Amino acid sequence: MHHEFSILFHPMNALLVALLGVPSAAWQKAMGIEGEAGIWLPDHVIMALLVVAIVAVLMLAVRRSYSLERPSGLQQALELLVGGMSNLAEDVVGHGRGREFVPFIVALTFFIFISNAFGLIFFLQPPTANTSTTFALSLTAFLFYNVVGLRRLGPVKYAKQFVGPVWWLFPLMVPIEIISHLARVLSLALRLFGNIFGEHTATGMFLVILPFFVPAMMGLGVLGALIQTFIFVMLTTVYVSGAVAEEH
Repeated sequence: MHHEFSILFHPMNALLVALLGVPSAAWQKAMGIEGEAGIWLPDHVIMALLVVAIVAVLMLAVRRSYSLERPSGLQQALELLVGGMSNLAEDVVGHGRGREFVPFIVALTFFIFISNAFGLIFFLQPPTANTSTTFALSLTAFLFYNVVGLRRLGPVKYAKQFVGPVWWLFPLMVPIEIISHLARVLSLALRLFGNIFGEHTATGMFLVILPFFVPAMMGLGVLGALIQTFIFVMLTTVYVSGAVAEEH
């Protein structure tokens, strides 16, 4: 059945209360959980931390068993994924320029896909079904491609991207370009949130009303998790490509 909180929500907060005491009102306000006694962390933060822990364990497991002669199945799967992301970056950003962005792209891929996949496990909650998580991801992507563009091109050349094709259009183009870039944050965040929240809610409803449809919904859920991950990563890569491009 569909749960409002994950199975870790109450145990984790009880552990934090036992270790740290009752959270202050200021802390709860910062976390957006005012008025909830004994709650240190909202559920989506706990789930996001669980995703990070899972990724860390996977990476450590692959590192410890890494072998060129007899690679494990997990190692081969990860090499296939990294190779695919590397090819994507090279194709979108440009040959010889995209490889340096692969670590960031792969990190996004792992975090978003595993977060999305939590929606298929009835006792967990997908952190990407919360706008705080999706906006954090979109802001991270926004800051990343802007910082990359500034470092690669320099402040002056990067600022020229906002001016437009001819200099005398800059009073019109600069506000349009700024709004366009800020809209990317909103677009990335709401697209991911809306799709994952909708899929998670629909799966929960079908589980209660028509349980024999659950296998089909689970299959669609895996496909949806993959598609939404790819869309977010692909758009981020396109934004990076635009930030480092020198031909305008």
